Amino acid sequence: MKTPTSLPGKIQFFYAIGQLGWSILVNVIGLQLIFFYLPPSSAGLPNFITQATFLVVLNAIALIAASGRLFDAITDPLIASWSDRSNRKDGRRIPFMRWGALPAVIFYVLMFLPPTGGESTLNMVWLVITQLLFYFALTAYVTPYFALLPELGKTPTERLNLSTWISITYALGIIVAAQTPPIAGLFEAAGWTKVGSFQASFAAVGLFALICMYVPVFTIDERRYADSTPSSEPLLPSLRHTLRNPHFRYYVVADFSYFMSLTLIQTGLLYYITVLLGLEEELVAALLLVTFAVSFLFYPVVNLLARRFGKKNLVVGAFFGMSLIFAMVYFLGRLPFAPATQAYILVTLYALPVAFLGILPNAILADIAEHDAQKTGQRKEGMYFAARTLLQKFGQTLGLFAFAMLTIWGKDPGDDLGIRLSGLLGFVLCLLAGIIFARYNEKQLLQETAA
Repeated sequence: MKTPTSLPGKIQFFYAIGQLGWSILVNVIGLQLIFFYLPPSSAGLPNFITQATFLVVLNAIALIAASGRLFDAITDPLIASWSDRSNRKDGRRIPFMRWGALPAVIFYVLMFLPPTGGESTLNMVWLVITQLLFYFALTAYVTPYFALLPELGKTPTERLNLSTWISITYALGIIVAAQTPPIAGLFEAAGWTKVGSFQASFAAVGLFALICMYVPVFTIDERRYADSTPSSEPLLPSLRHTLRNPHFRYYVVADFSYFMSLTLIQTGLLYYITVLLGLEEELVAALLLVTFAVSFLFYPVVNLLARRFGKKNLVVGAFFGMSLIFAMVYFLGRLPFAPATQAYILVTLYALPVAFLGILPNAILADIAEHDAQKTGQRKEGMYFAARTLLQKFGQTLGLFAFAMLTIWGKDPGDDLGIRLSGLLGFVLCLLAGIIFARYNEKQLLQETAA
C-alpha cells in the first residue's frame, strides 16, 4: 500500500467545487420540482400532473419525489461496492465521477421538459423515468465523491478542512439554486413563455453545475493524492460489516433521526412563515440568506473548536440546540415579539447548530472509515458513505410522510395544530439524536487510528 502525497490547499478547493455542482442540481429539484409540476394558481404555470390526493394527504408529486429518493438510497450501496472494488489504473473514484456527471445533468434538465403542455398521465410517467435515471447517474458521481474525502485527507485536520470546504460549497449551491426564478424572469422579459423561461433557467444553472462537477475530475490525480487500493469484499458482506461497526451504528442512527427532523423543518418552513406567523412567502428568501450568512460566519469557529474540544461533543451539543429550536416552532405566533422578529430569531438560532452539523458529521464519518480501513486492511470508504446516505434518505422520506400526515390536524391559519406538532416531533427526534450520539467513543477511535 503506497503512501499518498500530502494534500495541497488548491486540491482541497478543487475537490469542494465538485460539491457546488451537484448541490445546485439537488437543490433546484428540492426547491422547484413540486412548484413547477403543481404550481399555485398565481404562478402562471399549467398543472402538468394530477392534483389528486392519496391516503388523504399525499399527492402524486410527493409520492413520485419520495420514490425517487428511495431508489437513490437503494442504489448507493451498489455504486459504493463497484467503486470500492474498482481496480482501474486511474483510480477507484474519479472514473465514476467522470461518467456520472454528464448523464446526471442531462436527466436533470429532462425532468423539467414534460412531453405535453397540460395535465396528463404521460407527464407522470416521464417524470418517474427521468427522475430515476437522474438519481442513478447522480449516485455514480456523489457516492465516489464522498468516498474520496477520507482518502484525500490523511489526518483528522485535513479531513476536517475538507468537510469545512464542502459545507461552504453545498450552501453556495443552495444560493445558486434559489436564483432560478430571477433568471427565469430575465428570459421572460426577453420574450420567452413562462414555462420556457423556467426551463431555460434550469438548463442554465445545470450547465454551470456540470462545469463545477468536472473540476475535481480533471484537476485531481487520484493515484497521487489518494490510496486507491481496491477492497475485495462483495456488496452484501461489505454492507453487513459496515452496519455492524459499533462506532458507525451510533453515528448512523443519530444521523437518521436528525435528517428526519431536518426534513420536517425544511418542508414546514413556508408553513411556519405564512400560517403560524402570517407573513408573506417572499420573506423566505431573505430568511434563507440570513441563515447561510450566519452559518458562514461560524464555519471558522467550528473548525477551531473541533480541534480544541473534539468533534463529538460539539455535535451532541448541536443536536440538543436544534431540539430547542424545534420546540420554539410550536410557540411561533404566540411569542411577545412582532411576527417578523420571531422569524428572524428562529432562523438566526437555527443557523448556529446548522454550522456545526454541516461540517462535523462528514469529518467524523471519514474518521470512522479510516479507522476501519487500518483495522481490517479493507478500504471501504464508499460503502460507509453509501450506508450513511441509505439511512439518511430513509429518514428524509419518513420525515416527508410524517409532515404530510401531521397536516391532518391542521395546516391553515386558525387551524394550525398539525404544523405546530411538527415542531414537537422535531424536538423529540433531535433530542434522541443527541442522546444516541453521546455513546460514540471518539477518543478511543482516534487513539487507535493514531496508533
